[in-house]
Amino acid sequence: MTPPTPPIDPAAAPTPDAEAPRDLVGIGIGPSNLSLAALAHPLPELDTAFYEQRPCFDWHPGLLIDGATVQVPFLADLVTLADPSSPWSFLSYLRTRDRLFPFYFAERFHIQRAEYDAYCRWVSENLPGLHFGHQVDAVRWNPERDLFEVDFTQLDTDGEAEALGRTYTRNIVLGIGSEPYIPEPLRPLVDAPTVPVLHAADYLAHRDRLLAAEHVTVIGSGQTGAEVFLDLLRHRPAGREKIHWLGRAEAFAPMEYSKLGLEHFTPDHTRYFHALTEPVRDRLVASQWQLHKGIGADTIAAIHDELYRRTLHGGWPEAVLTPGVHVRTAGRVATTKVELHLEHTQQGTRSRLTTDAVVLATGYRDRPLDRVLAGLDPYLRRDSAHRPRIDEQFRLVLDPSVTGTGCHIYVQNAELHTHGVGAPDLGLAAWRSATILNTLTGKTPYPLPTRTAFTTFGLEPTQPQVPTPRQSPEREQGQHYVLTPLVDGT
Repeated sequence: MTPPTPPIDPAAAPTPDAEAPRDLVGIGIGPSNLSLAALAHPLPELDTAFYEQRPCFDWHPGLLIDGATVQVPFLADLVTLADPSSPWSFLSYLRTRDRLFPFYFAERFHIQRAEYDAYCRWVSENLPGLHFGHQVDAVRWNPERDLFEVDFTQLDTDGEAEALGRTYTRNIVLGIGSEPYIPEPLRPLVDAPTVPVLHAADYLAHRDRLLAAEHVTVIGSGQTGAEVFLDLLRHRPAGREKIHWLGRAEAFAPMEYSKLGLEHFTPDHTRYFHALTEPVRDRLVASQWQLHKGIGADTIAAIHDELYRRTLHGGWPEAVLTPGVHVRTAGRVATTKVELHLEHTQQGTRSRLTTDAVVLATGYRDRPLDRVLAGLDPYLRRDSAHRPRIDEQFRLVLDPSVTGTGCHIYVQNAELHTHGVGAPDLGLAAWRSATILNTLTGKTPYPLPTRTAFTTFGLEPTQPQVPTPRQSPEREQGQHYVLTPLVDGT
């Protein structure tokens, strides 16, 4: 089947002059910027280009484990929650594959990760204006032209430099994503030639090697750690599982997935969070970990079912699940094993664990924006923790000499500290993209709802109310009285 016919024929559009400024340049093509590119596509007033150093779209390939599902419903695709009629929706993708009826009968609200990846690949392969194999090297402000300069290197199929280029743009959107986080004690052991110590981002590439190891340790108590542990458990012999699963959290806790709990991933909560003070926002992010770092209830149930199945003929599986543990130090033992020095935070006890392989399901951290924006540092405004300040419309707060020209830099999925737990959530990607496009165009190509949650997250400030002099005697007599607002000092 052919992809949907785009509203604008890109072949009929004039090729932009390299010196002519674009309206928007996107850096990075993950789900966030792919969403923005898809929603920007039908807007004829925008000249856009998106650059990605990888040769093609690639969404967490090491974690596309069989059966693993995306933790948001299929409606949280790239476009639907902003434009259900878009030709780039997940349902449009199914139609081009003649899979609408099978999906209808499958009755799946949450699709598999591999299917979400395939959908995004379909969009990336058919949407014009995406430039893979292009590494952005620097971004600068050109005060003479009142434009941003973006330098990039075009890469060949082997990832080697093939050509250099530069483009000018009025606006930039950063969607550079996150990178695997390796705890300090384990960094010297990663990529060892004899003992596999790897981040879960590379799990599938090393899965056979891990299954062949005599003993495996999984570190990380979130969804990824649970999925890796379950996959290893299912493929190791009963009675000889030899797996440890360790986590810093005090429990292998379920993710908050109640109906009202999910309202923390709405635009209403995002706006409320952004209006809070910086210290309150920081405390709130730390306390809301179970909203986005817990384990799906279905995954917890599947783990328990698998462990229980292995007790049917007597005995217990050789699997140890211990929360509340962190790794103090680690080292190699005779080049063939790893020794982990552990501490239990509640007991205050310490122990050692010798293992043949380690999988680090220790999450991701935002890639520092400074890597790309080093040339703009004098123009950036930062908070007390030296993080970039980001306004409600997802724009970096820059010096007025830049923003006064109408030029801005937008960010996607790098605003946890200013916009809350919904920042990395796929369910808000289309709304955020639409917000950016509405702000950038100064129009409303995508009308957005004014209310999205039943929960009211804060109180509206009210004027103080005091009784008038006429009411004071009635109050003294204990009679009913009505408070009238204090207006204009009267």
